[in-house]
Amino acid sequence: MTMTEPYRTQPDRDEDTPTTPAPVAAAKKPTVLDQMGGPMGFVYSTVPVVVFVAANSFLSLPLTIGISLAVGLGLAVFRMVRGERFSTAVGGLLGIAVAAGLVAWTGSAKDFFAIGIWLALAGFVVTLGSVLARRPLTGLIWNAVHGGKHAWRADATVLRTHDIATLAAAAVFGARFAVQQWLYVIDTTGGLAVAKIAMGTPLTVLGALVVLWAFRRSTKRLAAQA
Repeated sequence: MTMTEPYRTQPDRDEDTPTTPAPVAAAKKPTVLDQMGGPMGFVYSTVPVVVFVAANSFLSLPLTIGISLAVGLGLAVFRMVRGERFSTAVGGLLGIAVAAGLVAWTGSAKDFFAIGIWLALAGFVVTLGSVLARRPLTGLIWNAVHGGKHAWRADATVLRTHDIATLAAAAVFGARFAVQQWLYVIDTTGGLAVAKIAMGTPLTVLGALVVLWAFRRSTKRLAAQA
């Protein structure tokens, strides 16, 4: 008498049979604002300005400078605790320290914004000058990022694209300089603070969108030719 295996109501699962993987959620593509630090990047650039102007309204200039430096140091520590790079966090503190040092040297609160005004002028001259020289800055950067091997200036469409993007950057720098220099001349520290905040991250995002468009268009066109 032989023993027979019991009847199986369900077949065993074949271990070699591939299973259908669970759908993987598509990674969210970062926006331009995200690439620039997101909402926190806007906060980091806004808080020191608000604190300086608010403190200057009620306190003496030395106390205002001290509070601004303390806030800058606190922000730097907070950013490092959040995992940001040391150079990025300290860079923000360095900017505040230089601006506060200039105020301490001149004795004028409005000079807290002077370096930003000078940098805006420098940015305007460089970007506009590169377009006039037929070497738009965004095109030079794009080519450098892609190994410097593309004859991008020989393509009229690509060159025109970077003319537009670089002129957009020049417009941002020029607007900042024109408005803030006028406010600096009429000596309104509060007005400078409002202008710096309003023309800071918002205008930068708009300019970055145009530059991003130029980069993508250049890559698509020159890659197709290659």
